[in-house]
Amino acid sequence: MKKIELYTDGACSGNPGNGGWGYLLKYRNVQKENYGGLPQTTNNQMELTAVIEGLKALKEPCHIDLYTDSKYVLEGATKWLVGWKEKGWKKADKKPVLNQELWQELDSLLSQHQVEWHWVKGHAGHPENERVDKLACQGRDLFAPQ
Repeated sequence: MKKIELYTDGACSGNPGNGGWGYLLKYRNVQKENYGGLPQTTNNQMELTAVIEGLKALKEPCHIDLYTDSKYVLEGATKWLVGWKEKGWKKADKKPVLNQELWQELDSLLSQHQVEWHWVKGHAGHPENERVDKLACQGRDLFAPQ
């Protein structure tokens, strides 16, 4: 099984507002990156979308070291997801899970891979995290007023 590094980030101007996502995949000496965005979204939606798009770029099951600066995505995937599914996509307060469609897509993609999650502090000089932040901002800026 290939061992991949995946770095992801999301960005938003206003919350909600114009948003962008970016990812960087590393396998041996090969890197692949991509970004995109939406005109009316939230930061959390863009953080989730960055991970989803990075996973969708993989052509086969992989062992992935996944790096994110989003505690929402990290804790959602590693702590909350199982309970949400057991409770019919309801939170502990019985309210629907926010961003349910994105979480369901992420859950499906995660089931195809072995993922180890890593949290990195954002805007702290981590080279790959800084790169995906720039990519996410490029995605966000696709929708900036001209």
